[in-house]
Amino acid sequence: MAGENSSKRARPTRRRLPAAEAARIEAIFARLAEANPEPKGELRYTNPFTLLVAVVLSAQATDAGVNRATPVLFALADTPEKMLALGEDRVRDAIKTIGLFRNKAKNVVALSQLLIERHGGEVPQDRDALTALPGVGRKTANVVLNIAFHQPTIAVDTHIFRVSNRLPLAKGATPDTVEKGLEGVVPEKYLLHAHHWLILHGRYICKARKPECGRCILYDLCRFKQKTA
Repeated sequence: MAGENSSKRARPTRRRLPAAEAARIEAIFARLAEANPEPKGELRYTNPFTLLVAVVLSAQATDAGVNRATPVLFALADTPEKMLALGEDRVRDAIKTIGLFRNKAKNVVALSQLLIERHGGEVPQDRDALTALPGVGRKTANVVLNIAFHQPTIAVDTHIFRVSNRLPLAKGATPDTVEKGLEGVVPEKYLLHAHHWLILHGRYICKARKPECGRCILYDLCRFKQKTA
């Protein structure tokens, strides 16, 4: 069954932090939660399958660009069966404004076929099963698990990687290291929404080249040495 493994997900190992650091991190997420109690992702979708497809399409592309292409695609195919019937050529035509569209069209059709063959046409609620699908890496799987199935996963993209290292929350040289670190320090009551809070903060405030520190609600809690006024 698609969801039979969701309850077996291992609980992250919690780090024992000094009291002052634990309080700082608690305050960071309390402020993010107060500012945006119910954060939402920006990709448009109608069900777990269309979310999975949208996230696959978003690799090396913007959410806005994906959202411009997917209404036409999802009007034609919003299930694995319909996507497989649509075929690679028509999928490619629908998403040709998105970067790497040829390879992505191939992956979308291939993953649709595997969902039918292995999971009865349902999106699995298990990371290993998801990452076995074409075009689905750990980050994509974590996004789907978090948004579609409300699992407390953190998908470390470029924004979360930057924010986590700057504040810092969890330092690391790779996304996997940062993911593991975040799961160990984010207070459990904030884990479900941590992904969205951090990605939105990185996208709109803690930008790569010109962070808008003057608008940052975390300014006094941040230890980034190159903070702007």
